[in-house]
Amino acid sequence: MDESVVVAPDWLATRLEDPQLRIVDVRDAWEYEGIGHVPGAVSIPFDSYRDESDVDRGTLPGADAFAALLSEAGISPDDTIVAYDDTHGVFAARFVLTALEYGHDDVRLLDGDYSAWNRAYETTSDVPEIEPTGYEAEPLSREESPLVDLETVEDALERDALFVDTRDTHEFEEARLPGAVRFDWWEAVDDETRRLKSEAELETLLEDHGITPDREIVLYCNTARRISHTYLVLQALGYEDVAFYEGSLTEWLAHDGTVETGPVADE
Repeated sequence: MDESVVVAPDWLATRLEDPQLRIVDVRDAWEYEGIGHVPGAVSIPFDSYRDESDVDRGTLPGADAFAALLSEAGISPDDTIVAYDDTHGVFAARFVLTALEYGHDDVRLLDGDYSAWNRAYETTSDVPEIEPTGYEAEPLSREESPLVDLETVEDALERDALFVDTRDTHEFEEARLPGAVRFDWWEAVDDETRRLKSEAELETLLEDHGITPDREIVLYCNTARRISHTYLVLQALGYEDVAFYEGSLTEWLAHDGTVETGPVADE
């Protein structure tokens, strides 16, 4: 797996003293404070970088709001960020995607989650001293960003791109984009280790779903949380033509987009 996207607990454990490493815990504040956290981690809860009012696109919080969060957490643009949660990485993946969208060059997902880390390494309740920074976000341009809008999705449907739905079976059967295949984001996770499955397992699994690096891929779910995890998995595996439908099915239905319903042969 590409370590510029996803890093193992062992990788993180050997770099805890790196002055340019910033570890971000996106769990609720009570979990960070009451259960413990990775040494040196700062708390940036998931709800703090989601905004349902569509300040920017979808549930992105807006560049200024996100920059303020990182400033308060003592993070600078040149820092390496590693984010984690305790939900197999799906909430942390959303943080990584958001940071990338707002121009942070080096931000990575911890393979696994807090529980996976805690099985092998010590945790702490000590809160690090934080010196706020003057972080300034530099959002990607539309051309640079993997995020795509409704019009782009409509065009992709016309040219037969592969639409990948990362939701549960019942959601998929209730309504899905035309021709979509279902790849539950959870399938990428090993239940026992709480970490991602091996590269070989993931490649075979994706291929079984028809998700191959030669295809133009568009990811969606309901509100763009679950696709964040799948997006990073594909990036770590070297997939290059992957679009991220930020509005997802919520926006699609709001604009009366055509959908398919019911079970499909392989479900």
